Amino acid sequence: MAVNLPRPDPAQLYPVRGVELGTAMAGVRKQGRRDVMVMRLAAGTRVAGVFTRNRFCAAPVVLAKKHLANRVRALVVNTGNANAGTGKEGIDRAYFVCKALAAGIGAKPSEILPFSTGVIMEPLPAERIAAALPAAVADLREGNWLAAAEAIMTTDTVPKAVSAKVRLARGDATVTGIAKGGGMIHPDMATLLGFVATDAGIAPAALRRMVRAVADRSFNCVTVDGDTSTNDSFMLIATGKGPTASSATDLRKLGDAVTQVAQRLAQALVRDGEGATKFVAVKVERGRSVAECRKVAFSIAHSPLVKTAFFASDPNLGRILAAIGYAGVRDLDTDRVDLFLDEVAVAGGGGRLASYSEELALQAMRKPEFTVRVVLHRGRAEATVWTCDFSYDYVKINAEYRT
Repeated sequence: MAVNLPRPDPAQLYPVRGVELGTAMAGVRKQGRRDVMVMRLAAGTRVAGVFTRNRFCAAPVVLAKKHLANRVRALVVNTGNANAGTGKEGIDRAYFVCKALAAGIGAKPSEILPFSTGVIMEPLPAERIAAALPAAVADLREGNWLAAAEAIMTTDTVPKAVSAKVRLARGDATVTGIAKGGGMIHPDMATLLGFVATDAGIAPAALRRMVRAVADRSFNCVTVDGDTSTNDSFMLIATGKGPTASSATDLRKLGDAVTQVAQRLAQALVRDGEGATKFVAVKVERGRSVAECRKVAFSIAHSPLVKTAFFASDPNLGRILAAIGYAGVRDLDTDRVDLFLDEVAVAGGGGRLASYSEELALQAMRKPEFTVRVVLHRGRAEATVWTCDFSYDYVKINAEYRT
């Protein structure tokens, strides 16, 4: 059960002019579910993206990065099979899917971006996906965002879809995005499949800068289990069918709106992390740099011992101090570090405070959402990451992933 994450309201998902979405059943891994999604883009649409840095990156990642150099006419996504660890055959099968979709919409294969998610080191059933594409194309429509979010799910229990409106100098622009996650969630770009689109017009260089900045403030701030996937991709799409964002003010407003959507999607991934029962914000304050603060925050958020304590609501908080200590911050003065659970003061001066109340800490950890706050007293920088607990179900889901 996802932590305080309701199913998206279709009425709150705004169509984006110039983007049509369709889904179909290909039987990639399971029969009777929509597991293919096509996103067709209007002429003149600009696309920028960031991808996994995993050296075993999947075949669709290789092709998508290559095809981004061209104009982009459509995206195609399958779930159930990652097409990763599949060598040259995987590239050929991903290209086969691109070629099939291109023929169906009157485009070139090099104008199609492929994406896959699911089991690694299994051959992609490209023929079954290609056979399903005509149905996905027939289903294309602007208001299909929720169905698209459902079609890209793997172990997710709730589809992730978010919209926002932003007032620019020349009118209102729409921003809508979808994402999928669950496990193998850890930042080294943007740990998921995520697609955010706007009808605003934006120059290519500005779009490339924006996608990197947005990823760093959203998807690069989440971790479920510390594993970086082979398929992680985050695409930012601007159709130009709405107002143009050209001034510094408009670009800032649009960037803030895109970040808002991406952050809500990123947090939704953690709330629906595999087996998650707790949503935890880890905030590190007064560090010398944002990078230093993130290093400490992720050291806490990655620790299996900390995360299992979160699950048990066990204030075994020495585990957090240990994680701070091995985060790799040079010349850290541990006597100056303060630790809080929500508003409960836990540690300072190098150890547990005399005023510390285990009962209050226990109450904080029993809540489905709480904050771990660390104050380093080294500077003015701060950073927040979002994580979840490790439960029995996380082990069960991943032990039985292929069964």
